[in-house]
Amino acid sequence: MTAIPISDWQLVIAVSLVLAAGAVSALLRLGLLKTLAWATVRTFLQLLLMGWALTYLFRWDNPWLVLGLIVFMIGFATWTALRRVKGAPRRHYGLTFLSLVPGTLLVTIIVCTLVIRGDPWHSARVVIPIAGMILGNSLTGISLALDRLYSEVRANAPRIETRLSLGAGRWEAVREQVRVSIRAGMTPIINSMMAVGLVFLPGMMVGQILAGAEPLTAIRYQIVIMLMLAGAVAIGSLLLVGLHYGKLFTDDGALKPELVESETKRK
Repeated sequence: MTAIPISDWQLVIAVSLVLAAGAVSALLRLGLLKTLAWATVRTFLQLLLMGWALTYLFRWDNPWLVLGLIVFMIGFATWTALRRVKGAPRRHYGLTFLSLVPGTLLVTIIVCTLVIRGDPWHSARVVIPIAGMILGNSLTGISLALDRLYSEVRANAPRIETRLSLGAGRWEAVREQVRVSIRAGMTPIINSMMAVGLVFLPGMMVGQILAGAEPLTAIRYQIVIMLMLAGAVAIGSLLLVGLHYGKLFTDDGALKPELVESETKRK
């Protein structure tokens, strides 16, 4: 059995499902019609562009081009993550980028060299899909972790300032908030691991089965993917919060005014 092709008309049928969702949004005045339409257009454009790029990358199979694409993907993921976080300074782009690099590259290399072992291990056909899955899940994890860090610090600003005034160091003052934020970043992947197989079948596994792979073979790959994602999200969330928490304070060790003022205004 080979991969089942999808014609243009079959894509049109798939689009009709989104049109139905848009009709519901318009009927109930949810305000999601424009967002849904733009998301659909972006999905088509981005995936078609990536499909075109991958066609040439797979043909050339140059490791430097593969690395360049992964770096670009990390950069775009960083930009997207910061956009999702309310109040996160855009000047911390570099820190967020650095938090994604180790987890993405380390886990990708481990999986490609020791688990999948493609020939060669840096084959574009193997490395890019693996890195893409890692980044997609890491993006969700670090966005939640960073957003939770800033919201927790704002909500607990008086308590944190009290600790600082009593002589606590920066880490000691925000330790509870750091733990909560890392847990928030890890929660989605943990929930997925708890439900996979019984509640839902992941896209990667379904894609392999539709392409003709034996179910047990597809399951083995999916187990590797889930464990790989858990490791990458954990590394990314930990590094992100670890690099960012020090930036919550001024040079003299106090909470930055905007974090305290936002909480005061809300009250």
